[in-house]
Amino acid sequence: MNLNLRHMPKGLSAKWGRNFLTIALLFGVGTPIVSVRATAQEPQMPEMQMPAGQKAMQHPAMKKPAAHAVPRFGQAQRDAREKLFTLEEAQEIARAKNPTLRQAEAGIKAARAREQQAGLLPNPIVGYSGDEIRGGETGGGKQGFFVEQRIVMGGKLGKAQAVFAKDTSLAEIEAEEQKIRVETAVKMAFYRVLAAQELADIRTQLAQVANENAITAQRLGNTGQADETEILEAELQAHRLMLAQRMQENTLREEWRSLAAAMGDPEMERATVAGDLEHGWPELADQEVLDAIAKNSPAVRIADSAAMRSAAEIVRARREAIPDLRVRGGLLYNNELAGAVPRATGWEGTAEVGVEIPIFNRNQGNVAAARAEGDRAEEEKRRIALTLRERAANVLDQYSNARLMVEQYGREILPRARKAYELMEQRHGEMLASYPSVLEMQRRLFELHMEYVAALESVWTNGIALQGFLLTDGLEAPARPGEMDRPIRETNVPMPERTMGPESNVPRP
Repeated sequence: MNLNLRHMPKGLSAKWGRNFLTIALLFGVGTPIVSVRATAQEPQMPEMQMPAGQKAMQHPAMKKPAAHAVPRFGQAQRDAREKLFTLEEAQEIARAKNPTLRQAEAGIKAARAREQQAGLLPNPIVGYSGDEIRGGETGGGKQGFFVEQRIVMGGKLGKAQAVFAKDTSLAEIEAEEQKIRVETAVKMAFYRVLAAQELADIRTQLAQVANENAITAQRLGNTGQADETEILEAELQAHRLMLAQRMQENTLREEWRSLAAAMGDPEMERATVAGDLEHGWPELADQEVLDAIAKNSPAVRIADSAAMRSAAEIVRARREAIPDLRVRGGLLYNNELAGAVPRATGWEGTAEVGVEIPIFNRNQGNVAAARAEGDRAEEEKRRIALTLRERAANVLDQYSNARLMVEQYGREILPRARKAYELMEQRHGEMLASYPSVLEMQRRLFELHMEYVAALESVWTNGIALQGFLLTDGLEAPARPGEMDRPIRETNVPMPERTMGPESNVPRP
């Protein structure tokens, strides 16, 4: 085939002038008889019309990228052979198997039992009593039995029962809080698995793109169109992205293990999860979220109940100063001889009544301590509300930034990246762009898509955490009533640090 420089396509760069020899070689029409070298100073030439039969025959290094390499959501779900695992199934398993829910139920039972115990009367005392048992010279002496009962005065039993009734309320709120914890933790873990699943798909496709780019560089090197540094750079990129793909598979496996642990079934076999990252994510308003958490969180309710318990404890401490009655009665058999005809005196009754006089101990120390605890409980209510606002503000900031990224990527960045890729493909089809340029644009599209997925994951996890009142650790044991500083334990959003793979520029907002 003879090529004439006058018929080269209009507007070709010097780079593409050097590629014409390679195209001619691959057409297989004949042996080129001219070596083409174009320079930037050469004038533009009229467009060359290729024969219809030859237009489809392109250089292997110039072939069009496969359509399946364009990033899409839900590829793993479409390719799954087994039944998809849903969020509803995960929540159902967690309700049945998460041990902290059983602990919370046991805590309620224990609190109710202590409440019952606090209202019970003291047990009577039954005993033996003897006086001058040996009888001396006259053979006398008394022996018998007695019954003693302590009578609780001042309604102290009722006040003690009221204190433990507040413990029962605390245990019930703790159980409600634990349900929220487990549901929130499972939901967050589920969406992390879903995001890791999407990223695994993208990284697999991206590794294929990089591998294809390396093959292209090698072919161009064989025809003298790429030097060794370009080939090595392409191979380096391919190896790094293949390593990142394998690391993402490890991340997916570990995310599944975290989900299985949160559900309470660590031996559960890994499955493909079903879900939609792009739609249905939490839509939250800043001030409304802060107010809702500060007012409606179970932590606030626990603090209110703890303050009421402290008030009941003050009343109980005051009543403790009222002394109890001690009543004792019995029968003694008197062996002392009496009467004209000496015989034993017989049975005699005994009775005793005693009361403690509160002169030195009026329970004043416990009353003062109860008042101090009451003051502390009131301040604790304020502290918890402020702490929740502070921590919610941090999570809300992460949520807002991630949401901003999602909206910008969805409306502006990704559409432009796809359009740029399509235009580059079109230019490649017109032989105005190289295949490596198409692959580079394709790789950039995948990287932007990974950033989009990471932003979606952050929107979901932080939004779920805010909806769940920042109660995110589903394996944290429920607190027992009376434990100090426990109402807002572990309200952080657990974001496990993963080793970021090579070429990973995906931020975690």
